[in-house]
Amino acid sequence: MAHADYEAVIGLEVHVQLLTETKMFCRCPNRFGAPQNTLICPVCLGLPGTLPVPNRHAVDLAAKLALALECEVHPASVFARKNYFYPDLPKGYQISQFDKPLAEGGRLPLTQHDKTVRLERLHLEEDAGKLLHEAPGGGALPGQSLVDFNRCGVPLVEIVSRPDMASAAEAQDYLQTLHQLLLYTGTSDGNMEEGSLRCDANVSVRRKGETKLGTKAEVKNVNSFKNVARAVEHEIERQIAVLEAGGRVVQETRSFDADKGVTRLLRSKEEAHDYRYFPEPDLPPLILAAARIEALRVELPELPWQRRARFVSQYGLPTGDAQVLTTARELADYFEAAAAALPANPKGIANWVMGEVLRDVKERKVELGRTIAPRRLAALVALVDAGKLSNSAAKEVFAAVAATGDDPVSAVERLGLGQVSDTAQIEGWIEEVVEQNAGPVAQYRAGKTQTLGFLVGLVMKRSGGRAEPKTVQQLLKQALEREPVA
Repeated sequence: MAHADYEAVIGLEVHVQLLTETKMFCRCPNRFGAPQNTLICPVCLGLPGTLPVPNRHAVDLAAKLALALECEVHPASVFARKNYFYPDLPKGYQISQFDKPLAEGGRLPLTQHDKTVRLERLHLEEDAGKLLHEAPGGGALPGQSLVDFNRCGVPLVEIVSRPDMASAAEAQDYLQTLHQLLLYTGTSDGNMEEGSLRCDANVSVRRKGETKLGTKAEVKNVNSFKNVARAVEHEIERQIAVLEAGGRVVQETRSFDADKGVTRLLRSKEEAHDYRYFPEPDLPPLILAAARIEALRVELPELPWQRRARFVSQYGLPTGDAQVLTTARELADYFEAAAAALPANPKGIANWVMGEVLRDVKERKVELGRTIAPRRLAALVALVDAGKLSNSAAKEVFAAVAATGDDPVSAVERLGLGQVSDTAQIEGWIEEVVEQNAGPVAQYRAGKTQTLGFLVGLVMKRSGGRAEPKTVQQLLKQALEREPVA
């Protein structure tokens, strides 16, 4: 009952590492997995006398992402120093943006929910380093931590949503949809395991009917889509329990323990004034000419939600199919290439892509480009549509074509899987099945017609999957409905 009386209010702050060759303000490589403290220089370490120089490509990627999100990209923005002391921040401050960010406003349509989440802002900044609380290889470091500065200075955008989400499922949908957009636009690899995409969740609850926001807690650095939902769900439960017990929710920063599924107190929540923001004195305002912004807008691909809607309208696909097929830009391209080769049956192509193609990619652990080529898939589906190949036999042909690159027609001939529609041959198989399965035959003749499917399966098995199923069903029904010979 307590849950029915409350509603959650959720906003997400997402940090995205941009897909650049070098860091934000120096020319050190932007690369994951290098030996600790090898991708560093005096600039990203903030040594005296060094000066930052903005990475033009990082600015372009940030602006491109902002345009995809329908943000207003400002022609002038200002870098600021965000001052705080932490061991992985060698300068003692982070170069970020505050009151004059790169972009404001915007929206992100969710994939699984009929909702569009509004955005507050999108700004550029640099990443901090990384603290390691165990030795390389997993050894214990009691009372100690190590610091790796390789990540210092890696270009980031921070995307701040408005508190428009009302459930853990919506928060997970938001993050997954944003991840999909990053891959479509090529602005980030979105790899959460490597820290390319990190999420902080701001969660509060209030009684239904209230308009004033409740006190929020921020859950920091949640590291997977599933854990975002788990962390938000737990935090909603925790805050409702506090209120139901007569307590009050405190504004604070919390971490999420993925093993136990609970959030834990880290520290009291900082306010903006705690960071003593002021304009970065070593960097002039960032100016983006209107022509540059427009050129980036022209470069945008068809976005996931746009492509999803087009697949429904152009190909007549169900919404669920369109969602699956637009999950990745490469998958959507694959489907369209196959559908172009067989325009008469886009739904059949969609079924095979979502079924056998994705199964082959998963089971053989291959890239999409290493499975059956789109035009060969279209040729295979065409054989099924023409009645020259059964569905079961087509799956065998698919496996052979995917492994060898053979032409489907040649594979059918080589494997001897061409569909048999010759009634005399099919009647021979039916006669054998009827003679050897007296029990199910008697049940059918006694009125239990559901045994027909079982008997059809036996005929198909006897034919090695080559018999034309409709012909089998038609001839089998005729044979079963004939009076048995005394």
